[in-house]
Amino acid sequence: MESYRELRERQQKEFNELPLGFAFSMEQFRGMMERWGLDPEKDQDKLYRIPGGGFIQKKDHKHFHEVADRHAAELEAAKKSDTDGTGFLYQMFLYELDNHEYGYTGDLEDTLDCLGLTWEELKASPVMLKALDKASTEIREREGC
Repeated sequence: MESYRELRERQQKEFNELPLGFAFSMEQFRGMMERWGLDPEKDQDKLYRIPGGGFIQKKDHKHFHEVADRHAAELEAAKKSDTDGTGFLYQMFLYELDNHEYGYTGDLEDTLDCLGLTWEELKASPVMLKALDKASTEIREREGC
């Protein structure tokens, strides 16, 4: 079983390999279109917008969704495989709490937002609560809080 960090890094590598373009100005948009061999004036109908200033060609849209759906399913399966909160879920919380400076801020909100979790979901899952408690306690002890 992959660790949380391994899964995240593998999925990020796969995502980075998707044929996406990003443009935040008309100059960048024209450059992106030219790299794709498209006319920036005539071929806009061949694109879909994605969040964050992103674009994908319609011909690649299905592949984009297949990758995104597979990544979501892999993450859910890994989370469900941790039946006691000491494996994948613990690694997930520890990594994201560190990544969102929990040891400095003491704030869990950014971590929960990043993971797409609500307090209601946490309260409904004793295993996730146990994993979060273990990870946050470790960070507080490490930081001397």
